[in-house]
Amino acid sequence: MNENLRFQPGLLSNIEAIKERTGGSDDLIVRRFRTGEDSVQEFALVYMDGLADEKSLHRFVMEPLMAFGAASAIARSGEPGLLGRLKDSVLAVGQIREVFDAGEAANSLMEGSVIVLAEGFGQALGISVPGWEHRGVTEPTNQTVIRGPKEAFTEEIRVNSSLIRRIVKNPDLVLKSRKIGQETKTNVSVMYIRGIADERAVEEVHRRLNTIDTDAILESGYIEEFIQDEAYTIFPTIQNTERPDVVAGALLEGRVAILIDGTPHVLIVPALFVQFFQAAEDYYQRADISTLLRGLRYFGLFVAALAPALYIAITTFHQEMLPTQLLISLAAQREGVPFPAFIEALIMEATYEILREAGIRMPRAVGQAVSIVGTLVIGQAAVEAGIISASMIIVVSITAISSYVIPEFDMSIAVRITRFLFMGLAAAFGLFGIFVGMNALLLHLTSLRSFGVPYMAPVGPFLVSDQKDVILRVPHPGMKKRPGVFANRNRIRRGLGRRGRGPAP
Repeated sequence: MNENLRFQPGLLSNIEAIKERTGGSDDLIVRRFRTGEDSVQEFALVYMDGLADEKSLHRFVMEPLMAFGAASAIARSGEPGLLGRLKDSVLAVGQIREVFDAGEAANSLMEGSVIVLAEGFGQALGISVPGWEHRGVTEPTNQTVIRGPKEAFTEEIRVNSSLIRRIVKNPDLVLKSRKIGQETKTNVSVMYIRGIADERAVEEVHRRLNTIDTDAILESGYIEEFIQDEAYTIFPTIQNTERPDVVAGALLEGRVAILIDGTPHVLIVPALFVQFFQAAEDYYQRADISTLLRGLRYFGLFVAALAPALYIAITTFHQEMLPTQLLISLAAQREGVPFPAFIEALIMEATYEILREAGIRMPRAVGQAVSIVGTLVIGQAAVEAGIISASMIIVVSITAISSYVIPEFDMSIAVRITRFLFMGLAAAFGLFGIFVGMNALLLHLTSLRSFGVPYMAPVGPFLVSDQKDVILRVPHPGMKKRPGVFANRNRIRRGLGRRGRGPAP
């Protein structure tokens, strides 16, 4: 089958070419009609049922064609310049382009366009009237805040870009789109602020997107894995968010956003380790409160990653570090427990992870209740049966709660994985193993890059000018400069001056 069969002057042959290219799908609608003097000019409207908006089609395409035919004297079929007249002065639609073959027409149909064919013409008009159903703007489900906007992205890419533009009302906010995926032809857009974003970072994003060669892009995770710097790491090097205000803040810092059609998550690059511990609400509350909450998050990181490992190391190798009364209490609790501390922790951590995953996958009506009740019942029964000590239940519970203090889900998963690694090192080598593991982890983190930017910046390398928004969050009047790791020009937060403006890449 010739996928790019060019149109011929015959109307019927062009209709058959489109039907052949689309495989004779039953949802392909063909509407033929005549107009003009003595109804000599025959037209056909071709569109996909459910993708094109039929109300717009009837109002802005069908009715103008009928009115034009009744008011004009079309002497014969195939009047020269007819399609040009329709495009320029009849059809009241924004996006109209000429289509010359069946393959191009089929691609337009999949995007919600209607193809206007006319007898006697070897080309057609592709009119964009998309009208598929999509979810409305709702509250975020994961990245919730007490104070701040309550809007979240949807699966419609143009809705998402409009949500961002409603916040950043700047004509220098640039959007560049492309299609990725041989079969899905997914719309992917790159958004940045010209004059603030680093041109090299923007060019690198475009280069990596252009190198993607795959048949399908179904979600932002596909794009993330194709363009990330390091594939063999558990730590996320690309940030994703469902909040338009987070994307707007990132764009104003000089970063680049990647919007993917069909997903309510937007990717932000470059991404730093410290930014996964910053919540949108940090910038809507007072600076002292935000600083306190960030400190709690980093303490939660320490507890979530090391608490079980420290318990295993101290109770197994370093009992002399415990006060006498506490040591006697722990020894009494573990008197009837048949497993060493490492096996205890491994059983409870694995049980918790199973319950957490089950609570997510089960129906919402019972998922949360089952996970809570299951945790309580299993924990209490394990203690009463003498399989697990009560102190281990406390340690695992505190660890599980601390992991939810981390705002970004991807980073929370990475911390949970490192927890098991530290538990194994603690069981084998005690505190020495934990210290060696921490050094190896720090070396790994400092070796990572996110689109050329050091992952641990501005801590490693240490940038004094960027310390105002890491653990501490100084008041907004004190943050006069954008982060130096992102914006290498126009760093002053006072708009796009002449010195900062540059050509779009």
